[in-house]
Amino acid sequence: MAQVPQTFFDALAVRTWCGLALESLGRAREEIDAINVYPVADGDTGTNLYLTVESAAAAVEAVFTAYDVGKPTLADAVRAMAHGALIGARGNSGTILAQLLRGMAQVLAAERETAHTDGTGLRLALRTAADSARQAVAHPVEGTVLTVASAAADAAGAATGDDCGAIARAAFDGARAALAATPGQLAALERAGVVDAGGRGLVAVLGALVETFTGEAAPVVAGAATRVRAGTEDDPAGAEDCADDPGEGGPAFEVIYLLEAEDAAVARLRDRLDALGDSLVVVGGDGLWNVHVHVDDAGAAVEAGVEAGRPYRIRITHFGAGDAHSTGERTPRERVQRAVVAVVPGEGLAGLYGEAGATTVLARPGEPPASGELVQAVRRAHAREVVLLPNDADLRHTAAAAAEQARAEGIRVALIPTRSAVQGIAALAVHEPERRFDEDVVSMTSAAGATRHAEVAVAEHRSWTSAGICQAGDVLGLIDGDVAVIGADVTAVAETVLDRMLAAGGELVTLVLGDDAPETIAGHLETRVRETYLAVDTVMYRGGRQGALLLIGVE
Repeated sequence: MAQVPQTFFDALAVRTWCGLALESLGRAREEIDAINVYPVADGDTGTNLYLTVESAAAAVEAVFTAYDVGKPTLADAVRAMAHGALIGARGNSGTILAQLLRGMAQVLAAERETAHTDGTGLRLALRTAADSARQAVAHPVEGTVLTVASAAADAAGAATGDDCGAIARAAFDGARAALAATPGQLAALERAGVVDAGGRGLVAVLGALVETFTGEAAPVVAGAATRVRAGTEDDPAGAEDCADDPGEGGPAFEVIYLLEAEDAAVARLRDRLDALGDSLVVVGGDGLWNVHVHVDDAGAAVEAGVEAGRPYRIRITHFGAGDAHSTGERTPRERVQRAVVAVVPGEGLAGLYGEAGATTVLARPGEPPASGELVQAVRRAHAREVVLLPNDADLRHTAAAAAEQARAEGIRVALIPTRSAVQGIAALAVHEPERRFDEDVVSMTSAAGATRHAEVAVAEHRSWTSAGICQAGDVLGLIDGDVAVIGADVTAVAETVLDRMLAAGGELVTLVLGDDAPETIAGHLETRVRETYLAVDTVMYRGGRQGALLLIGVE
């Protein structure tokens, strides 16, 4: 589909760029994964870049959706893009890309009321992006995405005029030339006969920027086709023997987490993590950071984050035997027959679902997972058959897209439209992997459908609801997604909601408490059920930071 060229860099250009970059990385993802040999040959750079840009694009779309009239400012759009990339950054390459976008945003959002910028602003943004990304890496290495980013900024700086299209094309050409030279700068790339995978991804992103401003697709850039050594038929990229110092191996784990912390604490964290491992990248600012490191002691890396602030969305990947750090032959892990993948709103529920055997995706309040993240979870489950529990009505379309993608990869996926984590708990309780897939799905769907769900939360702003007008700070009781009670006391609202739900009958009440719920509320509600509703059992779980103060399920 032809794109309408953008003369200036404004909010619409940001939106267009994110969409085109996502499409470009989608086309190149498998190729980039295949040439991924540095710093670890784990074959996921293309996927990580795609997921990072997908999160950035989703954040920009959310900003546009929030405007009923008019459109967001350039500052609104670039800040959303940078924040989305930060919270969705995956792997070493995705983390660096997030910092590149953040560096651009720092320049482009400097004047909040500016509707757009020209080539001069774009030139400065690219320079700041390259410099800030290099500063975020503990030990910068030439021949990587950092080199490509610096070359793009240098070329943009040398270009004349104020036309955004000309500046973008100069940056793209400079990056492409630098990418072609990366095998001569990094031994791992030269041995494998490939260009740097992260740099290849950045060139794709810059190509999308050219198309945004000119309407013309940038030339396709080869990655694997630039090999200086052909490899073998079984291992065309030479990926099995190209990690740095393969005889010495490398750290066993990749640790990534988001971190809420002050600048001074992050400075100490950098020193601590640098002593623990390698491939350290810490990006972000303004109290929110994305931390990436390769270590042998994953627990120590997470503990360092706890000492610095509050880490969450913690992802630990074990490279393991026969992986990128091994020179031996890979032994593929056998797929299990069936698995459950579930989106959960808090760390406590993630633990509960995990103990029940589910693969979980943690959704932070206000930051729902993208479809690519769900697809990754389905792949991580490594099963022939997967039951997907979105546990949120707003994730229906996202989960459906993920299921469709997984089916295209040969995985049999059934999507159960759970609208709350308590419905997911009910479905998981009757899950039996040994029976036929269709029978298991029907049983789980029936259990979820028979569970009414409610939540107690605090209103963030004044609004109209089905129960009347609420003010910011009011306590809301929602039953099956609709506001049914508005009050001032959390326990009183929760009791009213529970009474209304049990008026229609029930045998089991499930309570999931968030971190901010009153300490006495669980005991009060359990006593209420025991004394008022005969033969109704109650079970209580700790949900952690789940957004809602309380989740209630009635079966």
